[in-house]
Amino acid sequence: MTDYFEVHERDGAARLAELRLADPVTTPALVTDADTSQSGAADAPQSGDADAARSGDTDAPRPETDIAHPILADAGGAWATEPDEPAGDDARLTVLPHRGLPAGTPDEVQEAFASDYPDAEFPSAAVISRRTAADHGADAYVLSGAPGLVGHARKFVETMVDVRESIPADTALYLPGVATPANVATLVYAGVDLVDADRAVIRGTQGRYLTTEGHHFLEDLDELPCACPACRQPRAEFDRADCAAHNVNALAAALATVRRRIRDGRLRDYIEGQARHEQWLTATFRRLDQQWSYLEQRTPLIRRAEVTAATDDTLRRVEIQRFAQRVTERYENRFDNPLVLVPCSAGKPYSDSQSHRQYHDAIQFRGHKVSITSPIGVVPQELELTYPAQHYDSVVTGEWTATEIEFVADVLEGYLRNTDYPDHVAHLPEDYRPIVERVEDALGIEFTDTVEDHPTTTDSLGNLSSVLSGELKYGKRERQHNTVRAVADYQFGPGAGDALFDDLTIQGSHPGLQAHDGDGEQLAVVTRNYGTLAFTVAGGRRWVESDAPTKRIEIDDFVPHGSVLAPGVLDADDEIRTGDEVVIEGPSAFAVGRAEMSGPEMTASTRGIASTVRHVEERD
Repeated sequence: MTDYFEVHERDGAARLAELRLADPVTTPALVTDADTSQSGAADAPQSGDADAARSGDTDAPRPETDIAHPILADAGGAWATEPDEPAGDDARLTVLPHRGLPAGTPDEVQEAFASDYPDAEFPSAAVISRRTAADHGADAYVLSGAPGLVGHARKFVETMVDVRESIPADTALYLPGVATPANVATLVYAGVDLVDADRAVIRGTQGRYLTTEGHHFLEDLDELPCACPACRQPRAEFDRADCAAHNVNALAAALATVRRRIRDGRLRDYIEGQARHEQWLTATFRRLDQQWSYLEQRTPLIRRAEVTAATDDTLRRVEIQRFAQRVTERYENRFDNPLVLVPCSAGKPYSDSQSHRQYHDAIQFRGHKVSITSPIGVVPQELELTYPAQHYDSVVTGEWTATEIEFVADVLEGYLRNTDYPDHVAHLPEDYRPIVERVEDALGIEFTDTVEDHPTTTDSLGNLSSVLSGELKYGKRERQHNTVRAVADYQFGPGAGDALFDDLTIQGSHPGLQAHDGDGEQLAVVTRNYGTLAFTVAGGRRWVESDAPTKRIEIDDFVPHGSVLAPGVLDADDEIRTGDEVVIEGPSAFAVGRAEMSGPEMTASTRGIASTVRHVEERD
């Protein structure tokens, strides 16, 4: 249980949180010893050789003074004798008495010398290794031997995943002696909350000038590519002490950028470009992409931030893979008309773009329009609003990479294996042709090509209209009903649309369609921002009573208003993700809302908002 750390925002495994000391600290943060005027730093939290690398003048302020948060207090080692229980206080994060071990210590030795930590009534941190990571009742955890992970992508990722899943979700993780301006964004992306300036200072005293792109040797610089306070002097006067000060400034600035990116929900966009300056960082985020359960559980289902698709690495993002998986496994085609594949558009949603209005004029509700795009894959017209289909932007070169072709073709093949169409029409440019050919070969079907030169030419649009000339039009009612049901399938699971809306009537207009039952009672609305369903209390009750998979939060005996805090949660479905629609049930209330944490985090956390509450009904 923690009283001193609370997560406020999540961006995958990265979190924006508050270390609730006398003077609160927003994390991810740069921290240092509580007494920064002394060089005798805490053994376990520091990298082991940082003090030796600093100035020999013990009275001189350290480079991180006035930049890092001076909150660490080391209660000492526990090797020789049993130490006294530290007093602690609310102004500092006290590192409890511990037995720190270097990287590479055999597992049996780590277990034999694992520390036993007392229950602390003050903000505390426990020193752990990958092997000894567990819930020790602390507010933060210090990873012993962390510098040994630098440069080893596989070892770093496996350690981070094991440690983060072994310690409580609402506690901070501190990696000492590791951070630099170049790697701190990747550290936070993996789940780190606290770092220090030790490595940056050491590199400065060695004459390495650090940037977010890597480092330069000081002797190779004829000018200083920075305007921080340490660099506002002639190059000839800039020495290694100044270099250490610059490195700390650069690290603090990099962390500020990371915090901003988390607030905006765009840390991954930044990582895909910034991490490429060091090979092990590129390997690290690619290996993290392979840790599907770790990242998927921590990645919001919806968000307003735009997905920037600038590299093939974007195809491995949780948001992209999740959309493709749900479209291929959950979507049910309810139209009897031919499939019409069209290219995506720069404008979102697609239907508002000039090109798609032209396609619409040619199709005239005689075909089912499905857009082909990278990095999303396949987007049926009913899901054009559903995150991330209207929340991405990609680099357009007019040519597909081999990776894009393979991914989109696989998604299209999976989509067509689970849907049924009387005919297949490809109204696509020539560069899309390799995708269609792969699917034709795999499934033994044939697409009718209707494009000459470009999809929006008069001849191409005429061909499209002519191919569909014998088809019957589907009406507005069918379009609206199919849209609501398709969104329900995508959001809740296969068959959910029919299970929830068997007697559906629609009010309102696209995009804010309101779903009502046969008696006129409103059940849900399609949200304009995310293209997902938001329930009323009546809709939540129908959801619970239906065969559709339900995501429930069980609460204690109270009536929630506005939100449900984690301490009030008794149980929650493991499948709940941040942004999910949820029903909230307790002895005194039935409510519907949107999850602000994953299900496992709700049940494990003692602080923070578990879910917002949209509508609530008191029980007698």
